[in-house]
Amino acid sequence: MDDTRKRSEPGPGSGGLISAAELESAMKAGEIDTLILAFCDMQGRLMGKRLTGDYCLRSGLTKGTHFCVYLLGTDMEMNTPGGYALMNWENGYGDWLAKPDWSTLRVIPWQERTALVLCDVEDEHAGSRIAVSPREILQQQLQRADQLLFRIMMASELEFFLFRDTYEQLHSEGYRTKHMNAAGHYNEDYNLLQGTRNEPLYRLIRNSMNAAGIPIESTKGEAAVGQHEVNLRFADALTSADRHVILKHGIKEICIQQGCSATFMAKPHHGWTGSSGHIHISVWDQKGERNLFDGPDQQPYGMSEKMRYFLGGILACTRDFSLFFAPTVNSYKRFAPESWAPVSIVWSRDNRTSGLRIVGDRQSLRIESRIPGADMNPYLAYAAMIAAGLHGIENRIEPPPEWKGNAYAAEGLPRVPASLAEAMALWKASPLVRSAFGDQVTEHYYNMARVEQQAYDAFVTDWERMRYFEQG
Repeated sequence: MDDTRKRSEPGPGSGGLISAAELESAMKAGEIDTLILAFCDMQGRLMGKRLTGDYCLRSGLTKGTHFCVYLLGTDMEMNTPGGYALMNWENGYGDWLAKPDWSTLRVIPWQERTALVLCDVEDEHAGSRIAVSPREILQQQLQRADQLLFRIMMASELEFFLFRDTYEQLHSEGYRTKHMNAAGHYNEDYNLLQGTRNEPLYRLIRNSMNAAGIPIESTKGEAAVGQHEVNLRFADALTSADRHVILKHGIKEICIQQGCSATFMAKPHHGWTGSSGHIHISVWDQKGERNLFDGPDQQPYGMSEKMRYFLGGILACTRDFSLFFAPTVNSYKRFAPESWAPVSIVWSRDNRTSGLRIVGDRQSLRIESRIPGADMNPYLAYAAMIAAGLHGIENRIEPPPEWKGNAYAAEGLPRVPASLAEAMALWKASPLVRSAFGDQVTEHYYNMARVEQQAYDAFVTDWERMRYFEQG
């Protein structure tokens, strides 16, 4: 097994990370009998195969494993829609290669004698990475940052709703909220008593993730019944995105094992608080020793020139890049006044009505984007933030003045797109999108959004029947 490491040491909380040599020894000893080879699809889900320890020891896994190319050209229900240049019936739906990144290899504590490694996606015959793979899209932006001698540090906050029902029970009831048993009966925002009711599960999640090398800083109740938040420790951007996607997958697997369920939908019900996926970002020197956002003698708030330009770029690009922050029809229902989700693309020092918030100071000084929801694909959302920030630095874009006051009540501010259709139009027409991600990625993800929008437009909802059946 090739044990080439692509990144520096994992840092505190690396716990369950192991080397390929350690995996081989554990398989020989019978301590691990299953290896999951996983890659992230467009929707942010983990796809892949489970390989037996015996097969791994015989094959050596020097190459990886093959999968059908359609997995990077599906909709949420795994259909094979048209419009994708890279995968279609004319091309025959061939294979691509999932090639392990051994620096991500870890033991998965919530699965018996199982390890997992994340993979990059390659065209084996061309000998090149697949440009539309989410993990590759992020790595392309990190290469841009590396050329500027930057190391991008990031972290995610993820919110979700917990239910006492299993996924199978909710599916059989058509996911109707009247049949959902939320894991609580009052708002549990920071409420330790309500949190205690589900603490055995939350403790299991925290400890399992820490043991898997996914360091959790804290969990807390959120602003709705059955809603909870997980805060991940910051790390370099690729490591943080990897942690994010395994965390989300792992929480669902743990819920399955415990007879309950969790959803990361941005807005599961119009009357509930939405679930966010806040992203924290800062730019460091390549050794990771100094936060380049820190300019203690500069104004405002000790923000260095680089930080101001980075913030200016994010503000300038967010509307155009919204498909990578809010990828579904449901994503845009989260953005509502006085909902704890932002509607205005403005920045403030510590103001939860603004889309961008400046938090921390000196070495912890960073930008928090409150725009993405918990349904984001972390590789794509991270790539969009980095691309926007680098655009700001390269073009020396100063941010507008700080917004002070209630951004919900203000008029004339740049707004988050009101719908997926609006975000699609912005994406399609944007020279910033094509410059940052290239034509192939631009067209591929536009088609993903088009497929989603058309599926929604064709579906007759319960709301329509209730509104129009008798009186329409």
